[in-house]
Amino acid sequence: QVQLVDSGGGLVQTGASLRLSCAASGLVFSSHTMAWFRQGPGKEREFVAAITWAGARRRYGDAVKDRFTISRDNAENTVYLQMNALKPEDTAVYYCATASYAYGHLDLESRSYDYWGQGTQVTVSS
Repeated sequence: QVQLVDSGGGLVQTGASLRLSCAASGLVFSSHTMAWFRQGPGKEREFVAAITWAGARRRYGDAVKDRFTISRDNAENTVYLQMNALKPEDTAVYYCATASYAYGHLDLESRSYDYWGQGTQVTVSS
């Protein structure tokens, strides 16, 4: 079965950096678009970033553009989210996700994704 394991969250100060990781198993990782979403306290789940199966195309949410970078290592079955210049409003649980089908689009809607990691908490203090 497909399993996504998120890690790398923590408590940091404004302006700091963090790198999240998502280790995938149970799927042909190199054929799947991968995405990151986040859900802050009292907020709906929000699209953060997505990357196509070979890493050729990326897409970012407006709130994180120019600060966050999504990347992947298909040899390690892992997708990363490098987060720089963190702000208190970035505080959220971050989830990686993928669809059940290969070669998916860079979808912004959470309903387009079938498998989710357990989430990793990122807290940015002011």
